[in-house]
Amino acid sequence: MQTTQNTFTVRRIGAINGLGLWTLYVKEVRRFAKVGFQTVLAPVISTLLFLLVFTLAFGDIRPAVGGVPFTQFLAPGLIMMGILNNAFANSSSSLIVSKVQGNAVDFLMPPLSAAELSIAFITGAATRGVFVGTVSALCILPFMSLSLAHPLVAFWFALNAALMMGMVGLLAGIYAQRFDHLSAVQNFVLLPLTFLSGTFYSVKILPEIFQKLSAINPFFYLIDGFRYGFTGISDASIINGVAFTGIINVGLAIACYLVLRSGWRLKT
Repeated sequence: MQTTQNTFTVRRIGAINGLGLWTLYVKEVRRFAKVGFQTVLAPVISTLLFLLVFTLAFGDIRPAVGGVPFTQFLAPGLIMMGILNNAFANSSSSLIVSKVQGNAVDFLMPPLSAAELSIAFITGAATRGVFVGTVSALCILPFMSLSLAHPLVAFWFALNAALMMGMVGLLAGIYAQRFDHLSAVQNFVLLPLTFLSGTFYSVKILPEIFQKLSAINPFFYLIDGFRYGFTGISDASIINGVAFTGIINVGLAIACYLVLRSGWRLKT
């Protein structure tokens, strides 16, 4: 009699579960890519509509800002708004939908550490933010001349903005128990910070008290630095902006790791 012996291959993960991390990242990217009309096309159209309205409403009425025509001054701010909003939306919606539908176990049960979960969710969100920003810039090009005065600076602030909002979205998604909790964060925290960050104007025209408040608004440094990458003009020190946003991102990364490791509002 011939006996058949089944052999099983045990996958050894090692110190870093690279396959699991990559799988979760791809899942996050495919999640927004599958509904690209909503997650990519819609925000690009919103950016173009903002640009159209401001161009038609003001035209040549608004004077140049630092020698840069107003529409060229405005465009980088609108692109950055798309990066910020969509990076936040990706990670926050992923977490809140998983919690509401009760399938958070799908990413909690696999052998993924808190650091690996953080990296996958954050980089997935950053991918969407940068992708939407890139498509928005390409769609603006036929309507106006956009040049990169400092490409590396523009890329640095775009990437840090996407990572920052991916982390904020992750924390907000873990905190929120319902969709209205998430809406409260967007409407009462993120929206005021975005509109008071110099997206549509130079903060130098603001009263002194508001200029001081802008100095502690991270969105101001992200938009100002990103605009500098395109136009070569800025309202604040670029070095200060790099340091300020870098410190915030390090703090957010630590917070994301600690919250995921604790299992707060995910495992309890």
